[in-house]
Amino acid sequence: MAGDLRSRSALSVKAGRAAIDTLTVQIERLEKLLLKRLDLSPQFRMLKTVTGIGPILAMTIALEVGDIHRFASVGEFASYCRCVDSQRLSNGRKKGEANRKCGNRYLAWAFMEAAHFAIRILPAAKRFYERKRRQRHALIAVKALAHKLARACFYILRDQVPFAPERLFV
Repeated sequence: MAGDLRSRSALSVKAGRAAIDTLTVQIERLEKLLLKRLDLSPQFRMLKTVTGIGPILAMTIALEVGDIHRFASVGEFASYCRCVDSQRLSNGRKKGEANRKCGNRYLAWAFMEAAHFAIRILPAAKRFYERKRRQRHALIAVKALAHKLARACFYILRDQVPFAPERLFV
C-alpha cells in the first residue's frame, strides 16, 4: 500500500513538472515576442537604464503607463502608481483613507519590485532604505524608495533622458 502511494506521488510530481516545463516554454516564447516589439520603443529603452528595472519590469511599466503626457505632474503619476498615501484631510487633520485602491496595481507591483532590486544593486538606494528603515517600518522604507523610483521614471519618460542615480539621492 505504501509503495502504491509513493508511485502515485511520483507520477503526480512528474505530471506537474511536465506541465511547468510546457508553460515555461510558452512564457519564454511570449517574452521574446514582446521584447522584439517593445525593444523599438524609446520608453522601453529609457526604462531599462534605471537600476533595478530589467526587461520584464520595463515592459510592464511601459505598457501600463502608455503616454506619459497624460499625467499633468509627477505627483499625479506617483499617485496613479499607488506610491503615495491616500488621505482625507480636514483642517490639516487626517479623517480617513479614501480611495486606497485607486491607481494601477501593476505599476505599484512593478515599482515595489524595482525598489527591492535597487536596494540590492545600488549602494545609494541601500543607504536611503536603511535610513528610512531606522525611522519607520521596513515596508514603508521600501515604499518610499519605490516612490522615488516612480518619480525618476516620470522624468525619464517625459524628458527622454537616461537614469542618473546621483540625481535621485541628493
